[in-house]
Formats: sequence, C-alpha cells, structure tokens
Amino acid sequence: MTQASISSGRSLLRGIQAAAAVAVAAISIGLSAGAQAQTQEITPTAPGFSAHDVKVNGVQLHYQISGKGSPVVLLHGYTDTGYMWTPVMPDLAKNHTVIVPDLRGAGMSEKPAGGYDKKTMAQDIHALVQSLGYQHATVVGHDIGLMVAYAYAAQYPQETDRLVLMDAFLPGIGNWQDMWLLRDLWHFHFYGDVPLALVAGRERIYFEHFWNDFAADRNHSVPEANRRIYTAAYAQPGGMRAGFEYFHNFEKDAQDFQQLGQTKLTMPVLVISGEKSGGTFLINQVKLVADNVDGQVITGSGHWLIEEAPGKVIPLLTNFVNQAPGK
Repeated sequence: MTQASISSGRSLLRGIQAAAAVAVAAISIGLSAGAQAQTQEITPTAPGFSAHDVKVNGVQLHYQISGKGSPVVLLHGYTDTGYMWTPVMPDLAKNHTVIVPDLRGAGMSEKPAGGYDKKTMAQDIHALVQSLGYQHATVVGHDIGLMVAYAYAAQYPQETDRLVLMDAFLPGIGNWQDMWLLRDLWHFHFYGDVPLALVAGRERIYFEHFWNDFAADRNHSVPEANRRIYTAAYAQPGGMRAGFEYFHNFEKDAQDFQQLGQTKLTMPVLVISGEKSGGTFLINQVKLVADNVDGQVITGSGHWLIEEAPGKVIPLLTNFVNQAPGK
C-alpha cells in the first residue's frame, strides 16, 4: 500500500468519524428536544412564571413561582395539576409571591409509595414554603388540595395568614360520611390492583366521569387542552396509583382531622362551593372548625369552579387574598 493510499484512507476515516459524531449529536439533540417537548406537554409553565424542583420532607416537588410580596400557595385537586390555577395566577402575582406546586404524587412531582395522608402532604408544602425563605403564607386549596390546605392551617395556625377552601369536604368533620358514602362518589373506594389494571391506558375515559358529571354543564367544564395535559400527567408511571392513594387515606385523614379540629382556626377563612356540587355542605363543616368563616355558594356552578364560573370565582378569590392580614 502506497503512502498516498494510507493518507487517503486516514482522511476517509476521519471523515466517517466526523460524520458519525454529527449524527450522534443530532440524535442526542433530537432525543433531548423530544423529552423536553414531552415535559412541556405534561406541565406547561404559566407565562411570567418559572418552574423548579426541590427535595423537601423526603419527596421531590415540582412547583412554579412568580411575583413579589407575601406568599400565596395554590393547591390543586384530583384529576388536576398545578396547571389548573393558570387563569388566576397572573392576577395574584401582581401583589404576591405565588407558589404553585404539583402535590406529592401528581404532575411532575415525585410519586412515592406512601405519605398520601393530608397531614403529611401539608408538611410537604410547609417545607416547600420554608425552603423559599417564608415563615407565613396564605393557602388556597381546591378538592383534595383543600384537605391539604386545611391540614396546613391546622398544623401551622400561626404561620397561616388566610385560608381558602374550595368545593369538596373535610374527612372526619361533622356529618362527613354523608358525603363519603354517597353512591355517586364510588371513586372514593376505588383503589387497589384491579382498579389500577382497569384504568391502565384508559385514564382519559376514567377522568371524563369527573370532568363531565361533576360539572353543572358538561359542555362548560374543564377545557379540552387541560384534559389532555392532566391525562398525560396521571398516565405517568405511578400517577394513577398515587391518585387512588388520596382517597385510600380518607379514613386516616378523618382521624387526624377530628383531632386537629378540636382547636378552632382563628385566621380568616373563605369557603367557595358550587351550587350544583356541594352546596352549603363544606361551609357548614368549616364553621365547626373555624371561627372566622365567609361562605360563598356560586350559583349555577358545579365542582370545577374556576372553569365553570371564572367571572365570579376569580374576583372573589383575589379580593379575599389581597386583603391585609387580620382584616
């Protein structure tokens, strides 16, 4: 083999290696972009907000944050993620630091085997607030999130400035079993291996029951874009099992809330319920465990308050949160 042939072969090899490097880089970039797109689809970040992850209380939480001023924490419910608060987040961020986590087990937060009692989930959120340097917060919760919000206020009353509880019920308080055992609320008892197998790959079908049947009008409920986001979020490995655990822990929550409820809350509490959903049930419950309660029933609305009645609910919520502490 001549020297020229060797030189030509080396040049060809270098060319192949360079082309291979470019191809690998392109594949890597493509995979990274695909993974990023998937993440964006599952957990879109609200305009003006930044997304972060932090390990607190033994669990990694995903959250969004923006704004300046006293902190407001927004806690989502079942079949939702923190994305449900998008319509109200910009308004609140004008006067407050708005913190919007995905609860333990939901969205892009970690999905551990346990810890789905609401006291523990409230401890997650308290640890998140403290990790951001805040000692006081206003806490807002809808559905499962309201149970976590109540557990937060009851465990940390001196650190909770105001509390908003939206459309569900408190396990263990008053006639709570009248709600827990309603025939239409069969999903409270739907957990375990067989239910998980039944909904695997059919998460959207299962969730449609909630989005359609819990609304006053199924055609004016959770938007289609949101439904796709939430389905993708709960279809992640461990997502449905974690969601079922929210309900599986109701009996423990009832025991915890009966004990916590022996000391009444003194901070201002706003309760918002849908006329076609819980009506006055939650308002009457909260009056058993809090002294300063403003109860509002949203006429014509079902469970999905922000989606069904934004013109009524968002101003009511923002006006209450914007009031000075102690008023």
